[in-house]
Amino acid sequence: MSRINTNVTSLNAQRNISQTNQAFGRTVGRLSSGFRINRAADDAAGLGIANKLRSDIRALKQASSNATQANSLLQVAEGATNQISNIVDRMKELASQSASDSVNNDGRALIQAEFSQLQDEITRIVDTTKFQGTELLSGGTGDPLQFMVSVSGNAAGDGQDFISLDVQDLTLTALGLDASSLASRDDAVEAIGALDEAIGKISAALGDIGAAQNRLDFAQANVATTIENFSAAESVIRDADFAAEASEFARLQILQQSQIAMLAQANAAPQGVLQLIG
Repeated sequence: MSRINTNVTSLNAQRNISQTNQAFGRTVGRLSSGFRINRAADDAAGLGIANKLRSDIRALKQASSNATQANSLLQVAEGATNQISNIVDRMKELASQSASDSVNNDGRALIQAEFSQLQDEITRIVDTTKFQGTELLSGGTGDPLQFMVSVSGNAAGDGQDFISLDVQDLTLTALGLDASSLASRDDAVEAIGALDEAIGKISAALGDIGAAQNRLDFAQANVATTIENFSAAESVIRDADFAAEASEFARLQILQQSQIAMLAQANAAPQGVLQLIG
């Protein structure tokens, strides 16, 4: 049927062109931004999942940074503890020397002077070994240090995201060396026993530090793997597939040109009615 007032064919062509223009605009937006999802309307559910993954990735990156700082703290504690270990070894050497009758009282006085200096040095190391203001070798408040090294979303708060480390107490009193003396042979013999116990405590402290360092290394490696997997998952949801979008871009360009040509034909159709009345 031929009509003049209403050109249904033209209206249909205009509607198709409008839909193609909208699709073309979305494709251009994806190619220019690099994202498949540029607004919630593109994929509301996917956007929610991608945003949650991005939030988790940021939290995991901070957890990795926490682990790095915790390792730095442990390295400070380890270095100072090794120094104390070396000092105690020297103190035991002096005690063994003083326990021998081959040393007279004058010799013991000289040995005692060095021994006292070493005691003071242990105290100095303990007092000055800190990390960002936290004392590492004085026993602290008795509460363990907590390092958040993962993000599990665990609402129970049972600590599975944390690595704990008891603050070491390597003060002279804790080591049992505050009253040690080498002034006499008997004192030196007694000091050797105290020094052996102190060496055991220092070795245990180094063992705790080493175990915590190993846990941090494993935790950091696990976090890195999780970040990689979460990033890949977010990319699948959020990022545009450039090959697919470029192909769609070319298709829509051709379709757009075809529709414009058909619109011109549709608009010209009413002209044929004139032939019926002319």
